[in-house]
Amino acid sequence: MGTGPTTRRRQLGFRLRELRERSGLTAEEAGHRAGMSKATVSRYESSMGPVRWNQVYQLCVVYGVSVEERDALVELAKNSKNTDGWWVPLTGGDRSTFGMLIALENEATRIRQFSPVFVPGLLQTREYAFGIRQLPVAQLPANAEELLELRMERQKILSGPEPPSFHVVLDESVLRRTVGGARTMARQLGHLLDLAASPRITMQVLPFDSGAHTAAHSNFMILGGEDPALDVIYTESFSGGLYLEKPEERELCATAFDYLSAEALDPDTSATLIAEAGKKHMRALQGTERDRA
Repeated sequence: MGTGPTTRRRQLGFRLRELRERSGLTAEEAGHRAGMSKATVSRYESSMGPVRWNQVYQLCVVYGVSVEERDALVELAKNSKNTDGWWVPLTGGDRSTFGMLIALENEATRIRQFSPVFVPGLLQTREYAFGIRQLPVAQLPANAEELLELRMERQKILSGPEPPSFHVVLDESVLRRTVGGARTMARQLGHLLDLAASPRITMQVLPFDSGAHTAAHSNFMILGGEDPALDVIYTESFSGGLYLEKPEERELCATAFDYLSAEALDPDTSATLIAEAGKKHMRALQGTERDRA
């Protein structure tokens, strides 16, 4: 069975690289100032091998980070081998908050996702994403525009030179639930149809008449590749995201996804349903415009 760096270790490496680059230092310069070799700095950033928390502390001093972030990174280093679920608050987040998810999405050659409520972030239009941000519980943050740009930037992996295979199962409620208004929904569903035509994207809809499913209890992403032992699970609520990587958690989510996919409509029938839902939103929009006239 394959082994790899834990999610905590990956996040630590991602953030250390980001801090060094922000400080304008090379790995050699940072190592010299922190009293360690260039190889050690590079190894920490690439998430390879063990990590010493006291060296992470010295790097934080060199990079001039705040006491709060320094303590958080040191704690991350101390627990870098821990595979227990890792909760990341999302309220008021910035680029560093989503750093781990971005890194995993860019590393993955295969992504599977089930979404029971909203269109997945990788498939959202700008208007739809902004509509979610305007929901009452979402509490639109001061840096909403920055987070919106970040979401759009994440989507570039699907159109890059080597995009991952992306298999998504959407609950039918995702198509029916209005976010941002009827016009936004019609455009969003049209966007889904365009994406579904990609040979690297498999899109299915779990219809209402398939009944209730325990596996459909919450959203989740499985990010990885050919070796399932290296997969990482990501699930998200309005207040935060949770990374899971224990073998039994990976197996449970993979089994749940396979079950949901088997119960969902095939891609062609799913596309027909998405198109029909889009037309319904358009009719609702036209009705609203007539009422205003």
